[in-house]
Amino acid sequence: MMIIDHKKVFISICMLFLFMIDTHCHLEQPDYDKDRKEVIKRCRNQLQAVITSCVNPRYFELTLQLVQQYKDFVFATAGIHPSYIKTFSHGKIREYVDWITSNKDSIVAIGETGLDYNWVKETNWRKKQKQLFVRLIEIANQLQLPLVIHSRDATEDAIAVLEQYADEHVQMHMFTNYSCLKRVVDNGWLISVNTLLLRSKGIRKIVRDCPLEQLMLETDSPWLGIGEDGNIKPKDIVRNEPFAVCLVGKKIAEIKKMDIKQVDEQTTDNAVKFFNL
Repeated sequence: MMIIDHKKVFISICMLFLFMIDTHCHLEQPDYDKDRKEVIKRCRNQLQAVITSCVNPRYFELTLQLVQQYKDFVFATAGIHPSYIKTFSHGKIREYVDWITSNKDSIVAIGETGLDYNWVKETNWRKKQKQLFVRLIEIANQLQLPLVIHSRDATEDAIAVLEQYADEHVQMHMFTNYSCLKRVVDNGWLISVNTLLLRSKGIRKIVRDCPLEQLMLETDSPWLGIGEDGNIKPKDIVRNEPFAVCLVGKKIAEIKKMDIKQVDEQTTDNAVKFFNL
């Protein structure tokens, strides 16, 4: 596995920035087990904050430890990734939801949660996905926390559920569906984009037409690492890291023909307000 050479790729770029925030990564993943402290140290030198998303009960205890150990720098969201719908029993899900609720002061949002029709094809399992999605929306409403939404190949259905059940604070994580952009913007929700922006014309159109006041930065690391050829690679070949938001912010500035610091300031302000950091 190749780890991104941050010295060559990011340092010169990050020097242009004020205080970027990676609003969606996965520091709890085993990909960081060997050097998690070093990764977070690098992030602290270059970012204002990192929001790690725990989507599996097995990593929740580690996530809580990271929040405590790196107080006011590492923040956390907690949920169940919709592709795990076949993995956990009703009892395990109920236990995890109770665990999340009892640790509500240690998290800043519920999620990621949502629908995934790429990995889940069966109608009955998609129905169960929706039931879990609604349950976690209800928890977010109860705890007065924002929602972080996963909607791969299911954006229209996910939006319909949100419009029916959710309060107004919604982050459409890794948003890629241009045809739904106006609906999302009109609902007052926020969109986060990651390193896919560097290769995707569709996401560049989303960034172009989305108000800056409704954009946030993310990496979804350790996934979506950028190889030496500039293309996205599997995480076992190139591991992504949170400071790659520097590249995302730079690309947004290019697309919108804005000063890089303006993008930095606005997207950071969006994240601070959205997650109540």
